[in-house]
Amino acid sequence: MSLDPDEARLVARAAAGDRSAFAALVQAHQGYLRKLMARVCRGDQGRADDLAQEAFIRAWRALPGFRGEARFRTWLTRLAYSALSAERPPLPTVDDALTDLEAESDFAPGSDLRLDLDRAMATLSEAQRHALLLCYDADLSHSEAAQVLGWPLGTLKTQVLRAKAKLRIQLSAWEPTP
Repeated sequence: MSLDPDEARLVARAAAGDRSAFAALVQAHQGYLRKLMARVCRGDQGRADDLAQEAFIRAWRALPGFRGEARFRTWLTRLAYSALSAERPPLPTVDDALTDLEAESDFAPGSDLRLDLDRAMATLSEAQRHALLLCYDADLSHSEAAQVLGWPLGTLKTQVLRAKAKLRIQLSAWEPTP
């Protein structure tokens, strides 16, 4: 998958040391990356922000070696996952994450479904959660998600299928009745 021409120009300028071009790349991708990492970190926004920041620092340092074989967003996501792998502190417990979610979503439209979905997501294995988050939250293709996680494509697809099956069972009460 190739880069968008405008983004390719920004990447080339940033790789040559243009800080304003890199700032434009950060601005374009920071919302996406912070949101994704918050989901990966089960709502720990501080940790998510740290991981996103680390990914951007790594991107700045590694940009001269970026070959453009993947989308910039995919490469950046891989850098964030590398930062996550490097730190390995424990994730918040399911109970802590649910308490935070309940406090935020008391009166929000669709909060019941959101809360049930978050609870169901918390029952997935780490591999299943990461596979789903990358394919559906981050909107990466299966092959991009596999690349980010460093998995064979078949493994990624298997984890997505298993996660969807488990969620389908967990959320069966939300299915419309005939």
